[in-house]
Amino acid sequence: MKTIRTIVVCLLCAAVLSVGMASAENAPSQTIVGQGLPTDDEIRQILVDRIDVQHKSVGMVVGIVTPLGRRLIMYGHLNQGDTRQLDGDTVFEIGSVTKVFTALLLSDMVQRGEVHLNDPVAMYLPAVSPRPDANGKTITLVDLATQTSGLPFFPSDVPLTDLPKAIDVVARYTPDRVFQFVSTWQPTRPIGSKWEYSNLGFGVLGLALASRARTDYKSLVRARITGPLGMENTAIIASPGMSARLATGHGANLQPAPPVNMPAFLGAGCLRSSANDMLTFLEAFIGHKKSPLAPAMAAMLETRHPGPSFQQALGWWIISMGEGDPGFVFHGGETPGFSSTLAYDPKTRVGVVVLSNGAGNDGGLGTHLMRSALPVETSAVQKSRSERREIALDPKLADLYSGKYKINAGPISGMVITIERQGANLALKDDATPPEGLRLHAENEQTFFTTAPDLEVIFQKDDHGQVVSLTVKFAGTDTVAAKMSEQ
Repeated sequence: MKTIRTIVVCLLCAAVLSVGMASAENAPSQTIVGQGLPTDDEIRQILVDRIDVQHKSVGMVVGIVTPLGRRLIMYGHLNQGDTRQLDGDTVFEIGSVTKVFTALLLSDMVQRGEVHLNDPVAMYLPAVSPRPDANGKTITLVDLATQTSGLPFFPSDVPLTDLPKAIDVVARYTPDRVFQFVSTWQPTRPIGSKWEYSNLGFGVLGLALASRARTDYKSLVRARITGPLGMENTAIIASPGMSARLATGHGANLQPAPPVNMPAFLGAGCLRSSANDMLTFLEAFIGHKKSPLAPAMAAMLETRHPGPSFQQALGWWIISMGEGDPGFVFHGGETPGFSSTLAYDPKTRVGVVVLSNGAGNDGGLGTHLMRSALPVETSAVQKSRSERREIALDPKLADLYSGKYKINAGPISGMVITIERQGANLALKDDATPPEGLRLHAENEQTFFTTAPDLEVIFQKDDHGQVVSLTVKFAGTDTVAAKMSEQ
């Protein structure tokens, strides 16, 4: 169960990367180096639209750090009916941005010589005995930190299609149940070979690192990261001062949502923080402030594995816009009532945090601030999309278009897109989509569209009427994928 924002980012990157934004000599400098940030008023209008028009949140805070200093833009409230204004010290759940902290702990422990990236996880969790894959390889720390362990999103007894029940089951999980599941889990492919997002994997990584340090995860984060960096408003269990400034989370219907509670998966998504603390965190990564963690932070980007249209570093994703763009560093997070985005550009030394007390994500605002070519989901975009009309799809066309399509050019050459017939409809599937894929709506016999994210798929035929390729139109770019032989 991947979040829709993950899907948007992955598909958006796929579209942009395959063709590049422009040739190096013609590319606008603001696209490549992240300059030309919107004004505070422009950002505030996006927040107003997101909260008052789209009703995706109750309150949002945007923090931006550049070599010139910090900027904070906020709109909304801590809770429905609460007249208190948000500020840079308002506390939010940051969800999977916690994974960056867990990966930083790993990198720091490697720098200290306490662990090695290729150490088997069982070295530090004696109760875990993961089964090896067909080649005899077992799960290592780096496999967990790069989302290549093969472990599922959550243990298989967590009902991901029933959110309230899943929340209850995860809250009742204990480390011993995690150890039992991992010890009986059977790899279905070579460990380390393929990216697959896993909260379970980062939960195990957090437990392993705490065990090696002979402490608990909460204390380890405090001792190694938040304490040295002076991040007083960042913790798993909110202090009295944090609790007084804690925003209330809201689900998709903007009703209050339960707080995140995953005691066996702390390293995957349980931290709370503020925009000011997140900017302090980014300043350390960017180098605006000296930090004893600087070597570990730099080392996080040195280990990379291919993900679905981005590079997976230790914890972080590295998203590039094509040739000439070294990329920006990103991670997002969502809990039942909050969403967050954290990103920075090592070249321009610009960092961005977006925090929301709604589960409806930031609509792409964080990535848009990193690269202006990446779009923001606004009410105007939604209105334009709602005006599109779907026609009934001829079953013969559904069969004709079904199959696998391979991208054969650009930085993500080799990526495969699947078009699957689902009853009378078609769905687009790849590593970034949920298991059911993205429903394609037929606008005419060749052109299809999705509603979230907003993309077009156009099928091309040869002179004999056989489908030879498809084009994905997204964020002003075209990605061509050739249909693969069924043999």
